[in-house]
Amino acid sequence: MIQPSQRLNQLDEGVFQELALEKRKLLASGKDVIDLSVGSPDLPPPPHAMKALVDNASAETSYGYTITGLPEFNQAVAQFYARYGVVLDAEREVLQLQGSQDGLAHLALALVNPGDTVLLPDPGYPIYEGSVRLSGGIPYPIPIDAETLHPNFDLVPKDVLERAKLMILNYPSNPTAAIATVEMFEQIISVARQYDIFIAHDFAYSELIFDNQPAISILSLPGAKEVAVEFNSLSKTFNMAGCRIGYLVGNAEVIGHLRKLKSHIDFGIFLPIQRAAIAALTTEWDGLAPQRAEYMRRRDALCSALSRHGWQIRKPSATMFVWAQTPGGQTSYSFALDLIRHAGVAVTPGSAFGPNGEHHIRMAIVHAPEVLEEAADRIGAYLAIHA
Repeated sequence: MIQPSQRLNQLDEGVFQELALEKRKLLASGKDVIDLSVGSPDLPPPPHAMKALVDNASAETSYGYTITGLPEFNQAVAQFYARYGVVLDAEREVLQLQGSQDGLAHLALALVNPGDTVLLPDPGYPIYEGSVRLSGGIPYPIPIDAETLHPNFDLVPKDVLERAKLMILNYPSNPTAAIATVEMFEQIISVARQYDIFIAHDFAYSELIFDNQPAISILSLPGAKEVAVEFNSLSKTFNMAGCRIGYLVGNAEVIGHLRKLKSHIDFGIFLPIQRAAIAALTTEWDGLAPQRAEYMRRRDALCSALSRHGWQIRKPSATMFVWAQTPGGQTSYSFALDLIRHAGVAVTPGSAFGPNGEHHIRMAIVHAPEVLEEAADRIGAYLAIHA
């Protein structure tokens, strides 16, 4: 029997796998499940992006290796990023990725040596910790302020800050839906400079910020490129999650390190997908504001319906997720299992996002408002009996 590597054994797949199997069993038995567990957009991409994909897929010359991103893609990203007040050198400060998760998974391999300390958000998206462990690094959770959900560096021991090489952050946050402020980024950059820590910021939900609040790129702050890179993607902004295309922008030296690593891993992204991404990034599209409005309607529908059933939840300021404390402080995994088994609603247990995610669940608002209200009614009926 061939045993997995020690680095692979560090990774846990139990929570997601068991919930997926439970959902499959229920569906096979004929039961209906409303799935709020996965943040996969259900809205369509821009029509011009779909047209570019179809047109280029019909060309016989589109099926060879691309090796790297098209120069036009880098230029399109630089053009798009002007909306955040960021000026980018398209050749040196932009790197195409097979989705931002691809880059997040590999960045630590390009920067972190075995034994290096890496600061991570807790709760945070699982790939952050997974990438650090695969690189041999040592993850250290950054305590999060309970009210602002921003990092609290006063609670990180000085010797940890002195050892840390990399800091991974994510605003708007998956799973907490917290948003950044200029003051928060100023503090982060100050800490990074003081302790010589490099920053990797995940900005994948940059266009899903609600209630007329601003989208703030860390790179828009003075001097940020000296200490930071930023990940972004077409998955959520343009509903192209299955296309697997994203990018890294910012510090040219670090982008060069990841570019070198990727040259040993992949042969580039399918040309029609690159062309579709270029069309999405460069064509004026009146869908972004209606899309935000739709997610706000969904947010309000779910939160209001749950409130009517006695479960008070803070409305998220961004993303496609609602982050909520479990009723009565139940453990997140047992509560999630109960909901899928007894209410027919699948949610993600907060423990999947780190120890500080315990006693929380994450719900994805990737259904129409009436479906989300039905999910809330099912959860309310369950709580009426079991709470």
